[in-house]
Amino acid sequence: MGKLIYGAIMSLDGYVNDKRGNFDWAAPDEELHAFFNDLERGIGTHLYGRRLYEVMVWWETALKDEESDAVNDYASIWRGTEKVVYSTTLDEVSSARTRIERTFDAEAIQALKATTDRDITIGGATLAAAALDAGLVDECQFVIVPVLVGAGTRALQGGGPSRMQLLEERRFSDGTVYLSYRI
Repeated sequence: MGKLIYGAIMSLDGYVNDKRGNFDWAAPDEELHAFFNDLERGIGTHLYGRRLYEVMVWWETALKDEESDAVNDYASIWRGTEKVVYSTTLDEVSSARTRIERTFDAEAIQALKATTDRDITIGGATLAAAALDAGLVDECQFVIVPVLVGAGTRALQGGGPSRMQLLEERRFSDGTVYLSYRI
């Protein structure tokens, strides 16, 4: 059985982007990117909201010889996973191993968790909020970047109280911190 993991890169004040939708402040350096790659190796399926998918689809065509080793490694990992995009407006996808779902279906996600031997990630703060509210998320993995953006999309939205147990923490040379929690 796979776990459902909500992963987010966020500012110190809890946003995944700023008020203009920018997240350039969150670009990982080589050290952090290599760490992300190791986290992603066990993932079999990514569940995305439309906006996050539109950002992530870049990995489908990332050019090998023009990027760093960590970037090339991640592109290979990403291409090898299944992707589900939750969108009412997207007509087609531009990546392999990808399908569109029109509505969030908690029972379908629970069935996916029960029938897979690899973990599943959910990304996009709004989509993740629905999964958290439905009690589907098993683990949260947060990368906290030491920057204050002041406004934007909150990484954690809505939901009631959830007790979390710290599983892992790691500090990076640039002051970024990784925290992993079991719900």
